[in-house]
Amino acid sequence: MIDQLTLTNFKAFQHAEIPLGPLTLLTGLNSSGKSTVIQALALLYQSYQAGFLKAPFVTDGSERRPLGGGGFLLNGELVGLGTGQDVLHEDFVGVELIVVAVAEGALHYTYGAEYEREQNLLPVTRIQVPATEEGPDRPAGQEGLYPEYFRARFQYLHADRITPAERYPRDHQAAIGRGFLGVRGEHAVNFLLYHARDEVPEGPLRHPGADSALLLDQTAAWMGELCPGVNIEAAPIEGTDTVRLSYGFGDALTATRRRRPTNVGFGLTYALPIVVACLTAQPGGLVLLENPEAHLHPQGQTKMAELGARAAAQGAQLIVETHSDHVLNGMRLAVKQGLLTPQQAVVHFFRSTNGSGVEVITPHIDVDGSLDQWPKGFFDELENTLVQLLD
Repeated sequence: MIDQLTLTNFKAFQHAEIPLGPLTLLTGLNSSGKSTVIQALALLYQSYQAGFLKAPFVTDGSERRPLGGGGFLLNGELVGLGTGQDVLHEDFVGVELIVVAVAEGALHYTYGAEYEREQNLLPVTRIQVPATEEGPDRPAGQEGLYPEYFRARFQYLHADRITPAERYPRDHQAAIGRGFLGVRGEHAVNFLLYHARDEVPEGPLRHPGADSALLLDQTAAWMGELCPGVNIEAAPIEGTDTVRLSYGFGDALTATRRRRPTNVGFGLTYALPIVVACLTAQPGGLVLLENPEAHLHPQGQTKMAELGARAAAQGAQLIVETHSDHVLNGMRLAVKQGLLTPQQAVVHFFRSTNGSGVEVITPHIDVDGSLDQWPKGFFDELENTLVQLLD
């Protein structure tokens, strides 16, 4: 699990050390630096998956030879950040310009890249990894160069997710070969079709009201928290590389006919990839979520937070960007109900300071779900509005 992310000269941050927990909420006003945290972790993973996150040098006896070809891949499957000028902090300091570091307990991994204004592959200048018997300058491709989250199941779901449609892609390599749902959740339906009969492991994630422990039934039960009585079905469309999703309502005796996603509330389809990502998150795996509350009613937003807390309690790590006080309160309830300890639930509030800086405030959740501070701008709009209405 990633305990801390350190960013230097990267986008909104000149330098920041950001603690992370099993479940971390990133909150704050728009363009305050929340997305930068998620993008930094996705950038490292994207560069690794593409084969570019390589050590800049390898020691061969007494000779230190350049490997070449290593770099931060700014534009790829997960994130599209532009060129060097788009990711360099405007008041950069130091020589090694852009540094992203992660700490997993006592293990620290640091990746530094050189700034090149017009390039979208920024050359790696330094990789520092935990010492091993082979030494820190080993050739790229060996596991000690990379943090654990690179090797466990990784999901990143953007705020812009799949919408109700007649069909969804049937990409075997992505959904089945890699277990990747796609940044828009576009492979979630095919993943669900293929893994429908997999069991959700016993533990906090299992919904007690589901018909069985099978993934399809568990998904339907959690979707039922968003829309009571809903059930889902995924089926291949023969002769095409697509799959069909449909919804039904009611039990076997009262069930209505199947309905297309286009004839059902927008929020159900938008939430489906998040439910699947949480239910299939593995211990040690990382799930990055943007705005899980989108298109959901308040009760559904709170239930989404509960599902995320249960995935974290089962051993996965979730980092969630949100604008929803219902998601925050769902997380607080998870602590009060003992699903997570206060140390496992981390909340950060990002606030722009005068000039180009970012202040990161970290309210602490107590065992009773209360917060030890409520900084100005932190989910206080309801109170501000009520004051004006009652004035």
